[in-house]
Amino acid sequence: MSARGPSAPVRIAIDIWSDVMCPWCIIGYSQLQQALASLAGEIAADIRWRPFELNPDLAPEGEDLASHMQRKYGRSPDVAMAGEMERIAAEAGYDMRYRGEGTEPERCLWNTLLAHKLLAWAWDSEGAGAQTRLKLALFDAHFQQRRALSDPQVLLDCAEAAGLDRAGTQAALADPALEAAVRAEEECAFAMGITSVPTMLLEGRFLIPGAQGPETYVQCLRKVASRLS
Repeated sequence: MSARGPSAPVRIAIDIWSDVMCPWCIIGYSQLQQALASLAGEIAADIRWRPFELNPDLAPEGEDLASHMQRKYGRSPDVAMAGEMERIAAEAGYDMRYRGEGTEPERCLWNTLLAHKLLAWAWDSEGAGAQTRLKLALFDAHFQQRRALSDPQVLLDCAEAAGLDRAGTQAALADPALEAAVRAEEECAFAMGITSVPTMLLEGRFLIPGAQGPETYVQCLRKVASRLS
C-alpha cells in the first residue's frame, strides 16, 4: 500500500478591480503575493484583473500630478504621504522610485482605457499568466519609468515586454469590441457597488476593499479555503 502524498493546495479565484494609475493597487497586489508566498502548498490563486478607470475624463495628453490634485481634490500633493506610501510599497516588495534613464520626469496621470483594452485582450488570447505579466509591465512603466500609458507606442512596448505579440497588440488597440467589453465590465462593477480600487473578490462571494496587509490577506484566504475544502 503506497503512502499518501501531500494534498494539492486549495485554488481560489481572485478577481481584482484595479487601475494602473493607482499606487495602492500595486501595493495591494504585492501584499497579496506576500500572503500567497507564506501559504505556498496550502493555497494558490487564480487571478483575473478587471477594469476600473479612476480618471476616464482625462485627455490622451494626460495631466501632471500637481494640477490633477488641485483640480480634483483642491490641494497639492502631500510629500510626506507620498514618502509613506513608498515605504509601504517597499515593505510589500515593490519599488515605486523612478528607475528610468536620465532626469526623473514630472509625475503625470493618464487615460487608461487603451491599457484596459489590452488587459482584456491578454486574458482572452493568452490567459491569466499573460494578463498578469502585462499588468505588472504597465505598473512598472507608470511608477518606475514615468511613461505615458495613453500612448499606443508605450503600450506596445509594455505588451512586448510581457511576451505578447506586437501585431496582435496593435489589432487589440484598434478593436471596438474590446472597448465595449471593458465598458460592460465597468458597468457591472458599478452595479456591484465597487467604487474604489483595489477591490478583490474571492470566489465570486467574498469582497476585500482596499489594500490590506499580508496578514489580513492570509486570514481572508484561509477563511475562504476552509469553506471550499
